[in-house]
Amino acid sequence: MPIRFTTSGESHGPGLTAIVEGLPAGLPLTLEDLDRDLARRQLGHGRGGRMKIESDRADVVSGVRHGATLGSPVTIRIQNRDYANWEERMNPWPVDGEVSEVHLPRPGHADLAGIQKFGFADVRNVLERASARETAARVACGALAKAFLADFGVEVFSHVVQIGSVRADAPDALDSGSFASVDESPVRCLDAQGSDAMVEAINTARKANESLGGVFEVRAYGLVPGIGSYVSWETRMDGRLAQGIMSIQAMKGVSVGDAFDIAGRVGSEAHDEIFWSEERGWHRETNRSGGLEGGMTTGEPLVVLGAMKPLPTLTKPLRSVDTETKEPAQALRERTDSCTVPAAGVVGEAMVALVLADAYRGKFGGDHIDDVRAAFAAYRERIGWKR
Repeated sequence: MPIRFTTSGESHGPGLTAIVEGLPAGLPLTLEDLDRDLARRQLGHGRGGRMKIESDRADVVSGVRHGATLGSPVTIRIQNRDYANWEERMNPWPVDGEVSEVHLPRPGHADLAGIQKFGFADVRNVLERASARETAARVACGALAKAFLADFGVEVFSHVVQIGSVRADAPDALDSGSFASVDESPVRCLDAQGSDAMVEAINTARKANESLGGVFEVRAYGLVPGIGSYVSWETRMDGRLAQGIMSIQAMKGVSVGDAFDIAGRVGSEAHDEIFWSEERGWHRETNRSGGLEGGMTTGEPLVVLGAMKPLPTLTKPLRSVDTETKEPAQALRERTDSCTVPAAGVVGEAMVALVLADAYRGKFGGDHIDDVRAAFAAYRERIGWKR
């Protein structure tokens, strides 16, 4: 059974809901598995005032009993604590008095195309769902996927490699232990000097009423070779991961491994030569492909990068047009963040984990986690995978 998920809820509504289907029965879970990543999503220098109000917690209301999955859909609710300040404007039911509408679409947001598509007059009907607040529900779903993957030795991490024009120096080598203290950086960057420069760039942009985007990298360790397939376009992991990353709000680009650098190299400097030894089995000394070849995992670390544009809600709004009067006007200004690239990396982890977990479920099947473990062990033995 595939792992599927859906989310619902608006940014300033009563709360968010997520439903995850396809997890096998018997998978051990803890509430900390969920709340840890929800808290990590709220980290990062450049966040706005809302992070002082919201303290996201997962309320599991179905699919789990006494700390283990039941094989039925898992439903998670996340309360929007800021709803108390928006109850009149976002109440599901009619309220007494007039509620002002928003007619000032923001450049770079879903506002204008959304009201055109759905026939709304009030931009708030669009911006509330288009908001990245929805990613809190995705992170909760991703935490379930991570718990499933961890049972098979797979770990998923992220770090920030660029904010604005500031790029971090790449560490010489990264392994799963490299990320133990990444969340201690105010921008979730592994390069201390780069981290300081990124913080300064955010401060400068904030004073200038600007926002900044950047690039994060997601890495997955412990993946067995052969997850995904070359036999049809929709089963290729490259495409599935790209769609997962690009579905995150404000993403404008994605790459796997060295990607755009490889495009400028000759072939002998672009590919990962193959080796075999009794100790390591099949392996590669380089990982330019980012752990994917022919739409399948190679057994090397998976490396996926996401490029995020600057946030479109600005404290000094850009020019727009009032959708009612058609007169020039400034775009909507609401409370906003200066930079959310560190948080976007945590969302990227969730999306990569969900894609990988679904692929593992598709390959190894099983109604109970023990069935999945048995199929996985048999596959490892057949291919002689030694890591």
